[in-house]
Amino acid sequence: MAAPTRYAEVLLPLPVSGTFTYAVPTELESAVKEGVRVVVQFGRKKIYAALVKSISDRPPSGYEAKSLLAVLDEKPLVHERQFRFWEWIAAYYLCQEGEVMNAALPSAFKLESESKITLDVTADAGKFLLGEKEELLVESLLHRKAIRISEVAGILDQRKTLPVISSLIEKGIIRMEEELPLKYHPKKETFIRLTEPYQQDESLFRELFDRLEKKSPKQLELLMSFLVLSGAGTGSVKEVTRNDLLKSVHAAPAALEGLIRKEILETVTRTVSRIGEETAREDVSSIRLEPFQEEAFETLHRGMDQKGVVLLHGVTSSGKTELYIKLIKETLDQGKQVLYLLPEIALTTQIINRLKKYFGGRVGVYHSRFNENERVEIWNRVGAPAAEKRYDVILGARSAVFLPFYDLGLVIVDEEHDSSFKQYDPAPRYNGRDAALYLAHLHGARSVLGSATPSLESYYLAMEGKYALSVMSERYGKLELPEVEVVNIREEARWKKMRSHFSSVLVSQLDEALKAEEQAILFQNRRGFSLRLECDTCNWMPVCKNCDVTLVYHKQMNHLRCHYCGYTTKVPDTCPSCGNRTLRMKGFGTEKVEEDLSLIFPKARIARMDLDTTRSRYSYRRILDDFEQRKIDILVGTQMVTKGLDFDNVSTVGILNADNMLSFPDFRSAERSFQLMAQVSGRSGRKKKRGRVIIQTYNPRHPVLADVVNHDYVSMYRQQLADRLRFRYPPFFRLIRIELKHRDSRLLGEAARDFALRMKKIFANRVLGPEYPMVSRIKNEFIQQVLIKIERTYSVSHAKESLMKEIAEFHRQKEYSPVRLVMDVDPV
Repeated sequence: MAAPTRYAEVLLPLPVSGTFTYAVPTELESAVKEGVRVVVQFGRKKIYAALVKSISDRPPSGYEAKSLLAVLDEKPLVHERQFRFWEWIAAYYLCQEGEVMNAALPSAFKLESESKITLDVTADAGKFLLGEKEELLVESLLHRKAIRISEVAGILDQRKTLPVISSLIEKGIIRMEEELPLKYHPKKETFIRLTEPYQQDESLFRELFDRLEKKSPKQLELLMSFLVLSGAGTGSVKEVTRNDLLKSVHAAPAALEGLIRKEILETVTRTVSRIGEETAREDVSSIRLEPFQEEAFETLHRGMDQKGVVLLHGVTSSGKTELYIKLIKETLDQGKQVLYLLPEIALTTQIINRLKKYFGGRVGVYHSRFNENERVEIWNRVGAPAAEKRYDVILGARSAVFLPFYDLGLVIVDEEHDSSFKQYDPAPRYNGRDAALYLAHLHGARSVLGSATPSLESYYLAMEGKYALSVMSERYGKLELPEVEVVNIREEARWKKMRSHFSSVLVSQLDEALKAEEQAILFQNRRGFSLRLECDTCNWMPVCKNCDVTLVYHKQMNHLRCHYCGYTTKVPDTCPSCGNRTLRMKGFGTEKVEEDLSLIFPKARIARMDLDTTRSRYSYRRILDDFEQRKIDILVGTQMVTKGLDFDNVSTVGILNADNMLSFPDFRSAERSFQLMAQVSGRSGRKKKRGRVIIQTYNPRHPVLADVVNHDYVSMYRQQLADRLRFRYPPFFRLIRIELKHRDSRLLGEAARDFALRMKKIFANRVLGPEYPMVSRIKNEFIQQVLIKIERTYSVSHAKESLMKEIAEFHRQKEYSPVRLVMDVDPV
């Protein structure tokens, strides 16, 4: 009797619902395990690498299952706890598990077949009258066995290639095939070592040296260098990389090949890591906590024991990182792993150095600036058994929550208030902070949320007793909090004291800092040179052809750019509307600040840190290293300069335009403004003396500015909490925002009205909209929004279930099927 067929439920990295059932061929049964990747055919021709989620004897109902084609992994890539984590993210953030899989796995693990064309060897092309382009493609295939579809456009020198390809397929001259290219390639390196006789008998060298000295002096020089590099004579001879050996004496490869032919040296090829290794330089016991830190540390422990999650509210420069390091050491001593999340890649440079100082090669880093091969290696080392060379501490941005932790003991979310933890596009639109807390819950791990300016939601949960609270209100080393001065730039302009965009107070303070050889940071939350061009005569402004926004002028590139879709165009000489030649620049960004500062302080060394100057992989590190080594006097930047950076010599911070933040039409604008200004203020006066902060504004009496001046987070919290309760916003209400998108504004309007009515039948007055957002068209798609506010006493899971049912009904209406719906749970 034949053994029953086994079936695998597989997950595909696609925005499709559920899993798919495939039959397991008998020859693959021993290799198919939960969590390994398998090759499957999906649809008529496409081939994908899918993940096995479960295995059973149950065949699918209603259709015959296709068979798995191959197994890609010897060991599971994803474990059961990760699948549970993915299920929670998909359910909570209203997306598909396949979308979570797509976000979670490094791109090298996600394989999708690529179509290619080949000549049909049985076809007779001579009997057909071929067009010019068809002949060109056939001629190319005579010289190459296969051509990828993506290459055809370049060969034919035209964008539309499908008619040519289809015509040749119909004539039977070419065939279409699918190829599944592997993306990850281990790094191989050639090592040089002594052959066995020379390893065992050092006396052989005497005769060898004499012979080489007479006949092959270059070989002798290379051999001597090898012996030095390999540590010969020290009791343990190491292998030396081929490149290091040749570089050591600038030798030609021929000399090395000669020593190999004489069987003195031999080569061996090994797989090596792309990630550099470091060793710990200091012991954690060398960290001495001040009394207020000791008290906070004890509170942290009690809070983690009682609640599991602790909010560490410590003012800037209070020494939160020292507490984190102590907690990490305790966790590692228990044999468990640590996840340390940061909102920005820019912050990792300084924190990496501090963690590696104490934990060396046990620290791994994971973020978007690593290439796909490096990400695979980090993934594998996080998921390695404890006995192997695994990463026990992972420092990363939000995507690090998806790494294959086996035994997570501690989760730290530093700067937990930061909106960068939120993923905007594509799905899943998750919050890294909240996802990390659920991940900790799955592992039974402890969690710490740290910030000098906590999010209102986190502070509210701490006040309600859901989280424990630990407070540090002193700065390390008895440093005073900076002195904050608010400057009325309306008055400054009135009395003609402004120099470009700088008040007399700020210019004077910068001058004083430069004379004292101190450093300064200037914060302007807009990049570019000028925020817009405007015609003096008719007020025409250049707008993006794809989005409903004005274009920003970038002087360095001398073009206008859209910060939403990336569209660029040259600067017009005259107004296209009226022909006037007077086009004035309005507003200013970091590029303009940098240029104007160089005119006021020509001897100062000025640098800029924004998205435009940090596009390359190591640009963050280069700018921050230069600033730390005092090669830069004034650093101008966007939000990147506000977060967690620690520099000894910064005495002055300038906030150039507080009104941009305070007047932003969003219910979080006051909270965010306080956080940004308080955070950037904390960069001043770190070690030597009290720092000074200058805030420029047209509205000096704004209540948030008073709270920044007084360093009074609680005052801001209480005022904002009252407003949130009154207007039904978080933390008292949960938000779900649904965006509807389509290129036809009329169809979109009809669909949005219909959808909003459906929502109001379920949620009544909890629904707002439909409304156009501030930017109502992006990349040629019009956008309307519907916002649902759900009180915390209302069942969120029931609300989401009802919402998804109604969305399914909405999509069944044929006229609205082209309208795209984007769900965003807990938008920030």
